Amino acid sequence: MTDRQHGPRPRPNLDALSAHRPGKPDYAGSFVLSANENPYPPLPGVLETAVAAAGGCNRYPDMAVGELTTELARHFGVPAGHVVTGPGSVGVTLSLVLAMAGEGDEVVFAWRSFEAYPVVTRICGAVPVPVPLTADGAHDLDAMLAAVTDRTRVVFVCNPNNPTGAALRRDELVRFLDAVPAHVLVVLDEAYLEFARDAAVPDGIDLYRDRPHVCVLRTFSKAYGLAGLRVGFAIAHEPVAAALRKTAVPFGVSQLAQDAAVASLRAEKALLERVEALVGERTRVTAALRSQGWTVGDSQANFVWLRLGDRSLDFAAACAEAGVAVRPFEGEGVRVSIGEAEGNDVFLAAAEVFRKQI
Repeated sequence: MTDRQHGPRPRPNLDALSAHRPGKPDYAGSFVLSANENPYPPLPGVLETAVAAAGGCNRYPDMAVGELTTELARHFGVPAGHVVTGPGSVGVTLSLVLAMAGEGDEVVFAWRSFEAYPVVTRICGAVPVPVPLTADGAHDLDAMLAAVTDRTRVVFVCNPNNPTGAALRRDELVRFLDAVPAHVLVVLDEAYLEFARDAAVPDGIDLYRDRPHVCVLRTFSKAYGLAGLRVGFAIAHEPVAAALRKTAVPFGVSQLAQDAAVASLRAEKALLERVEALVGERTRVTAALRSQGWTVGDSQANFVWLRLGDRSLDFAAACAEAGVAVRPFEGEGVRVSIGEAEGNDVFLAAAEVFRKQI
């Protein structure tokens, strides 16, 4: 067969990838606890701001994301030049790997952790280096440090970790950061930090300030409830921030998303109240599961993790039958987002029935 008959050929390294599997499967149930979404509507004033911005959707958004960048810099007390936005934290993650790692370079991350890490790494032509979690679902920092080689360019640390909810404490994370070679970028992915209640869990922005090889990744999708608008950001020193701006998708954050994110930052009181309510629900769900006989770790995120191993798919099917979608990881466990109280109750009832059958 000739080359013309073969047609265009995608890069061979993409053969190892499958299409992204959404956290929300085709499901007609009443409650979706599979995507770590915030069950609350937009914060006060955000919807009105978004609707107003939609009136100008015939125009390109502010390519520099000026107002949001300024607001983020003020909010976190960092230089505006250290703030880089993108279409969700996944979009910023792609820009980070594109900026820092090339063909044959290595990207280290814990596993299981955020599903985008190995996918984005392969898309960029780099080599993913997964390091198994500890038995209790936490990052094994000693093993991750041992996995760093002269080919390592990026290390992702998801804190709190998705999907297990485990979080690293300041002392262990500081030791790790100070042991990683200075030429390796350590990305602290803190998509769920707002939900952490362990006082020993650090704010990565405090750690980045005097460490040029540390970058912090945040999102408006979880605590702020803007998952559908796709806006995330990184805080990093130069030249990392400058490189990120070069690899970012032009006009990647819509004006609607920019304006909604600014309004969300300005609604901090309501944000804190909603986050606290979700943390309270997390505590209630965790206690109920333990009373049923489940082993549940102390999640610091807006979800709980059940290590079900080979029963994971069966458990997810039982939940779906009861009217609630959860997120199974075949052979490992099930992640259950904290949603509205009614949905959480439906899940707990399904979990209790399943528990009695095993």
